[in-house]
Amino acid sequence: MSNIVNISIIIPAYNEERHLARCLDAVAAQTRGPYEVIVVDNNSTDRTAAIAKKHKFVKLLHEPRQGVVFARNRGFDAARGNIIARIDADTVLPPDWLERVAAFYAEPAHTNQALTGGVLCYNLRLQRLVSWIQGQIVFRQNRLLLGHYILFGTNMAVPAKLWRAARAHTCQRTDIHEDLDLSIHLHRLGYQITYHEGLKVGAKMRRARSEHDQLWANLQWWPNTLRAHGNNRWPLAWLGALFLWLLSPLLPAMETAARLFGRPPILED
Repeated sequence: MSNIVNISIIIPAYNEERHLARCLDAVAAQTRGPYEVIVVDNNSTDRTAAIAKKHKFVKLLHEPRQGVVFARNRGFDAARGNIIARIDADTVLPPDWLERVAAFYAEPAHTNQALTGGVLCYNLRLQRLVSWIQGQIVFRQNRLLLGHYILFGTNMAVPAKLWRAARAHTCQRTDIHEDLDLSIHLHRLGYQITYHEGLKVGAKMRRARSEHDQLWANLQWWPNTLRAHGNNRWPLAWLGALFLWLLSPLLPAMETAARLFGRPPILED
């Protein structure tokens, strides 16, 4: 890879009319512009596609196969930049995010590394506490279970050549975490995943709140992914999922207490 860094941002989206405009506005406000922005509409029935079209810098693609893995693949395969960044439709990037990603990949030593970071949940008053817990479980515990860091789909970047190397190996399943699956295959191919704790983005806490009925099924994708790849430590991931499930009812009470002490969220829900 040359020292020129061209970053394609890929945003899979399904019924994201409440979040997509804020996400794209944050992309437009970056101190360094992206090479391209691709929104992959995954059969949305709301105004997601219309909102994407209002942003002239966005290339809108459609993926008829339902599932984030198919939407991700559609976007990644279409990307023309030499770095592929992936965020979610509810991600709000800090203004210097692209600049920091570009600086990382401008270093020749990083050309065979994937990059990731954590989140601050902008609809919570306890975002720093939740971010710390998330970091311990998503990054630290998975590193213990797998022997390497993982990519977090809300905040990640991968050199295009790494994607091309791993593409045929990735699983096409909708009951596992596609970002965790990609992480496992990149590691097996000999590539490094770098976790920068300070490289955070804003994201929305959903399933523990407004989509709580989906939380347990989603948490099971974690042990499912390890089992699918023959990792015999998957029961520890199941216990981690159980811990998060048991912890989730405490979040509303913690949020209420924080509100009484006058602590606002980063952004209103």
